[in-house]
Amino acid sequence: MLPLRAPRLRSALLGLAAAAFSLPALAQDANPIPPAELTDAAILPVMERAVDEVIRPGYRDLSTSATRLSQAVAAYCAAPSPDTRAAAHAAFDDTVAKWSFIEIVRDGPVLQQNRFERILFYPDRKSTGLKQVQSLLAKADEKDTDAAALPGKSVAVQGLGALEYVLYGTGSDALDTGKDSFRCRFGAAVAENIAATANALSAEWEKPDGVQKDWKHPGPDNPVFRDGKEAITALLGVLVHGAETIRDQRIESFYKGEDTPPRPKSAVYWRSGNTWKSIEGNLDGLNTLFRRSGMEELLDPGEASIAGSVEFVMKSLERTAPKIDSDIEKAVTEPTERKKIDFLIINARDLVLRLSNDFGGAIGLGAGFSFSDGD
Repeated sequence: MLPLRAPRLRSALLGLAAAAFSLPALAQDANPIPPAELTDAAILPVMERAVDEVIRPGYRDLSTSATRLSQAVAAYCAAPSPDTRAAAHAAFDDTVAKWSFIEIVRDGPVLQQNRFERILFYPDRKSTGLKQVQSLLAKADEKDTDAAALPGKSVAVQGLGALEYVLYGTGSDALDTGKDSFRCRFGAAVAENIAATANALSAEWEKPDGVQKDWKHPGPDNPVFRDGKEAITALLGVLVHGAETIRDQRIESFYKGEDTPPRPKSAVYWRSGNTWKSIEGNLDGLNTLFRRSGMEELLDPGEASIAGSVEFVMKSLERTAPKIDSDIEKAVTEPTERKKIDFLIINARDLVLRLSNDFGGAIGLGAGFSFSDGD
C-alpha cells in the first residue's frame, strides 16, 4: 500500500481499515507460481465479453438516458413547474449515473473529436467552465441556444458541468418564473448536444467492422491491437486508470486528508449532490467490467485468490461511497464522514496495486509495464 501523507492520517486510516473493513491478504508462497502464459485463445473471449456485455450496453444506456434528458429539459423550458423541474433533475441524475458507469473506458471513440470533454469537462482547476458559462448566460446571445452550434464552442460549455450549472447553479430558481427563458433554452441546447455525442459514441461501438472488431479481433492487420497481449493490456489499463482517476481526480481534487484544507466546491457535480453517486457509478463500471469480462480466467488456478481480492476491494469501495453525505461541505468537515472518504482513498490506492502489480504480474505483465501504450 502506498505511504500516506501524514503519520496521524496514516494511523487513523490503517486502524479503520483493520477494524471495520479488513481485507484478505494474498497468500504468500515460498515457491510462487510463475505467471500464466497469455494466449490469444484465452484472451479473445475476455475481450468479446468486455465489448458485448459491458462496453456496448454501457454506451447504449448512456445514449438512451441522454436522449431522455434532452426531452426532459426541453419540456421543463416549455412548461416550467415543480413537476417538470423534478423530471429534468431526475433525468440529469440518471445521465450522470449512466455516464459514470461507462466513463471509465477512456479509450476508443470517446477520445476522438474531444467527445469525452464534450460530455464532461473535468477537472476544471481554474474554473474555466464556470466562467465561460456565466459569461455566456450574461450575454444571452440567441446563437448560443442552437445545439448545432455548440460543438464549435469551448468544450467547457457543452457538457454535464455546464448543464448542472444551468439547472442547479446560482440563478437557477429563475427557470421556474417563465417559459422558454434564455438560460433554459441554452440548457436544452447543451442537453441536446450531450445526447448527440452519446448517440454518436454508441453508434461507433455498434458498427460490426468498427472499433468493436478492433477490440475483439487483434492481429497483425489490426490498426489498434497487433495481438492479444496488447488488447488485454489495454483492458487492464482501463481498470487501473479508472481506479487511479477515482482516487486522484474524483476525491483528491477536493479532499486530501485532514492536514490539507478541503475544497468542496472543486468536487465533480457538487451542486446537484451527485459527487458520490458518480464515484459509485465509476466503481460499478470497474467491478462490472472485471467480472463480466471474465478476466479471472486468465489467471493460473493457483492464483485465483488474486481475482477474489480485487473483487473484495471493489465491493468494499462500492458499499462505502453511497454512505457518505451528499452535502460535500458536511462530508469533508464531519469526522465520521471524513473517515469514510479516507477509507475510499486508501483502498482505491490498494485497488490500483492489486490490479497493476498483483493481477498484471500474475498474467505476465510486469509491475513496470505501461498500460497506456501497450509497450
